[in-house]
Amino acid sequence: MDERLERLKEIRIENFIWVIYIGIILLSWYANKKEKEYFLYNNLKSKKEYRNLLILIFTILLFIYLYFTKDSYEDVQKLNVFDSNKKKTLTYASFIGSILILISGVLFLIIAFADEDIDTEIAFS
Repeated sequence: MDERLERLKEIRIENFIWVIYIGIILLSWYANKKEKEYFLYNNLKSKKEYRNLLILIFTILLFIYLYFTKDSYEDVQKLNVFDSNKKKTLTYASFIGSILILISGVLFLIIAFADEDIDTEIAFS
């Protein structure tokens, strides 16, 4: 029963993260509007706002990626010798995937900070 309650807690957190993703989608849509204003009208204020929005978006995403990497690592730690090979393989694959997504988030945030001319197209998934 304890395991079920723990999973329900995780689902509640994941639902909250989905709400954050909806906010990120709206922020990204607004950021694209600012990027378009910059390219169409050479509006330097829009360029700065676009870049600041990218930094905000990727900072938020980095925290989400950290949460999922930590969660995935905890799943690896819970593995025991009696678990099937399939479960072990998939749990390790999930953990490796989480680490790679975390690395991509760090790289995208670095690009958002470093690219003052917003010449590099960055995207998240």
